[in-house]
Amino acid sequence: MDNDIVVFIIVGFFAQIVDGAIGMAYGVTSTSFLLGMGVPAALASATVHTAEVFTTLVSGVSHFKLGNVDKELFKKLLVPGVIGGIAGAYILTSVSSEYIKPVVSVYLVVMGLRIIWKALRKTDEVKQHGNRFIEILALAGGFCDAIGGGGWGPIVTTSLIEKGKTPRFVIGSVNAAEFFVTIVQSITFMFFY
Repeated sequence: MDNDIVVFIIVGFFAQIVDGAIGMAYGVTSTSFLLGMGVPAALASATVHTAEVFTTLVSGVSHFKLGNVDKELFKKLLVPGVIGGIAGAYILTSVSSEYIKPVVSVYLVVMGLRIIWKALRKTDEVKQHGNRFIEILALAGGFCDAIGGGGWGPIVTTSLIEKGKTPRFVIGSVNAAEFFVTIVQSITFMFFY
């Protein structure tokens, strides 16, 4: 087996272990790695989302079987997340990689810093939110995830947990919805890339 393939498999394996456990980081980790290897931004995002179709399916089914999915939250995330994912994938494939690669690189650094900042920050304050907040959050998460090759979890999961939702149900619901967001992103990439 080619050495590059082995490295890709190892990176994907550990990225999914982290993603399944904390509900984020597969796309950010994998896309950052691919961009570092010189893969164009649109191809890196398309590749990561194609792989995520399978990883999110297994993760989503596992969370459903373990009772970690809040069905109401799942429904609120689903449609706006899908719409955001389609819009982001379409824009990413429509803009020259010469312009998008620096934007995606900065975005991935910001997402990495956001994950670290939220993990280190201690807060006892529970913020309330309405349905509109969840829908806008899902729309932004799907859009940024497609543009940057990752971001659904760092944006949606961390924001919902910060607002006081139970981590177990947030991670399960967000991971289950991500399967559908990822499928439409992959299909959009296939049509427009």
